[in-house]
Amino acid sequence: MAILSYIIWNASPEIFSFGSFALRWYGLFFALGFLISQQILYYMYRKEGKPEKDVDTITIYMVVATILGARLGHVLFYQPEIIWTDPLGIFLPFEFHPFRFTGLQGLASHGGAIGILLAMWLYSRKKKPGQSYLQVLDRIVILVALTGALIRLGNYFNSEIIGKPTDKPWGVVFTGRLTEALNDKRIDTDGIVDDVAYIKNDTLPKGTNGRVPMTIYIFFKPTANELQINRLLDGEVRTLLTAQLDEFFDHESAMHLDYLIAKPDKDGFVAKINTMGIARHPAQLYESFSCVILFLVLLMIWMKYKENLVPGRIFGIFLIVLWPMRFLFEFLKENQESFEDTLPMNMGQILSIPLILAGIIILIMSFRKKAS
Repeated sequence: MAILSYIIWNASPEIFSFGSFALRWYGLFFALGFLISQQILYYMYRKEGKPEKDVDTITIYMVVATILGARLGHVLFYQPEIIWTDPLGIFLPFEFHPFRFTGLQGLASHGGAIGILLAMWLYSRKKKPGQSYLQVLDRIVILVALTGALIRLGNYFNSEIIGKPTDKPWGVVFTGRLTEALNDKRIDTDGIVDDVAYIKNDTLPKGTNGRVPMTIYIFFKPTANELQINRLLDGEVRTLLTAQLDEFFDHESAMHLDYLIAKPDKDGFVAKINTMGIARHPAQLYESFSCVILFLVLLMIWMKYKENLVPGRIFGIFLIVLWPMRFLFEFLKENQESFEDTLPMNMGQILSIPLILAGIIILIMSFRKKAS
């Protein structure tokens, strides 16, 4: 028997919440990417004898460009209907009905890349010594690789940008969305859910295409009664498992929800639900790990050459490594929007091609130049 059959990932996307505001792991990793990158850029500028105050200016350019570019890129490339159906939702980080902080829902890495390219072009127009457009990009992309690794780690905590089903032993069943839903007062209107746990059910055979048997335990508060519990299980829980969360669970909609309620002494009721989870490629971790490796390689190249680096060399390497990796990883990921199912390649692959071609051209040009 294999030591590892699949992994159940039930981490909360939230670190803590206060009223309608919640600090999420994704936001923390996103911010850490900029904070750590800024410190590394300080180090690089000190080593090259460049003004450290320029790092503060570049950081502002980067933060604004990344957020605006990534958000607009998602809207234009994946959800253009938002422009006329919910124009305020493009940049407002909260919902009104009911009011709650959500953050920006949907950021596209290709849009962020375009934003960064434009921002660094604007910055390079200041004509500062040793900071031409390509020279700045050579340093910035090292940090982009690190930030990209952290952002993909945030996607993993959010259970988003998921991979396709797999029977590999490292396949991941993302259960966090169900836990998050059951902790939502709009789902659990009576406020009776206390905790949710998941275990592998080795008594049943595995299915195909990533289908794995598992048991869900829902623990209820001592004040909950059977009427409230049955209403929640036969209503919201059934809808979640059979329809709303069908990316994570394979529970036949025509099948009666298979559950058993027990009440241990002095404790509340416990519902036991047998279902099938869907183990998927942890594509977010594949990309995160690859970005860490790319970051280390690019940093070593910079450390070897520093100010003697041929302009465009690191930038070109970055483009011909990162975006082909992204192109290939897309084969292991689910499409983000349904319209992509009709395309010969998904949107992530289509948008990667121009950046790959640009990398080839820039790298060739860098080999024709002399060191600055």
